[in-house]
Amino acid sequence: MPTEIRVPSLGESVTEATISQWFKKEGDSVNADEPLVELETDKVTIEVPAPSSGVLSDIRVKDGDTVNVGAVLGAISEAGAPIAKAPAKEKAAAKPAAVERPEQKSDSPKPIIGPEPIIERGKPEAPVAAAELSPAVRRLVAENELDPAAIRGSGKDGRLLKGDVLSYIEQGGRPAAAKAPQPQEAPAPQAPRVADEAREERVRMTRLRQTIARRLKEAQNTAAMLTTFNEVDMTEVMALRAHYKDLFEKKHGVKLGFMSFFVKAVVHALREIPAVNAEIDGDDIVYKNYYHIGVAVGTDKGLVVPVVRDADMLSLAEIEKAINDFGRRAREGQLKIEEMQGGTFTISNGGIYGSLMSTPILNAPQSGILGMHKIQQRPVVVDGKIEARPMMYLALSYDHRIVDGKEAVTFLVRVKESLEAPQRLLLDL
Repeated sequence: MPTEIRVPSLGESVTEATISQWFKKEGDSVNADEPLVELETDKVTIEVPAPSSGVLSDIRVKDGDTVNVGAVLGAISEAGAPIAKAPAKEKAAAKPAAVERPEQKSDSPKPIIGPEPIIERGKPEAPVAAAELSPAVRRLVAENELDPAAIRGSGKDGRLLKGDVLSYIEQGGRPAAAKAPQPQEAPAPQAPRVADEAREERVRMTRLRQTIARRLKEAQNTAAMLTTFNEVDMTEVMALRAHYKDLFEKKHGVKLGFMSFFVKAVVHALREIPAVNAEIDGDDIVYKNYYHIGVAVGTDKGLVVPVVRDADMLSLAEIEKAINDFGRRAREGQLKIEEMQGGTFTISNGGIYGSLMSTPILNAPQSGILGMHKIQQRPVVVDGKIEARPMMYLALSYDHRIVDGKEAVTFLVRVKESLEAPQRLLLDL
């Protein structure tokens, strides 16, 4: 009897997901626990493993379909067993009816699964199977007559992403085959609007991107958001890191970065200014007597914020290990939903992308977020002399309904003091 493949529990408050891609086709052999299909929710992407070994005998939903928790995605039959298909009605509900084209013969074979590759008239089909590329990538490759094998993929397992194709085109990528020279003719006049539309591409927002957009707009509409700035001299932290980084990595197996210092400095400041670690619930202010620090991580699918829990109880090494692990799994789409919930304060590091200054948006319902930026050599006055120092601008966005200006400025000054004299963290000063 075939084994059904069902949508697993997706976490608290998450009831549905979108089919991102199937890793196997009908008729393929699968092993137990082998990833079969990728689901995308409004928070994370997860892979559904095969419940048993055998042959993928039935796929009941296609890429882009929305499914609820517990829904049947397909079935696995034992190797050698006859393949049992879903009832015709159920199949019809999962897949749109095929439209017969005039040029097709009534007795021509039809594909079993998978969307038909997009091929524009006069342009060759990209020389790659439809299942290997996402619809957006396949369309971009076909429109520009590119050879996908010549483009290096940066996705999981070398998967080709839309950004890879666009970068290849910007760098002067060439079509897969040069066209035969055509006689010079005067170009036919075209309306500008038609020419512009031909160069546009409409792509549906992912569930994650829709959620990001909604939450950021809600934060702007709800909170009385304000940003205050300061700058920090990173000389002492950089010197400390340079002096101990080799010994630190040898002992703890992880590199000593800047994020652990910032997490410690933030926790130290939150203890003194508890309003920045609080949130508004109706007519109440909820003060959090714990420190769960969210660290924003950028991925090719959007921004996610995993949470380092009880950061006040962790060492620098434990914080670095947690952040490195979150960053790796975020890029691979392996974060769990519960790992991105419950944060009390957020740190966002735009400096890794070269940002010099920004005004970060609150991660609701939190009342504060710290923006880190690029470290840049700038002239500053030290003991009456002008010196070049590694400086970083800091930005604290906060909810003015709960955090006063004095508290916000004091918080940012405490973070600055802790980073400019890291020994203050050891002495609790």
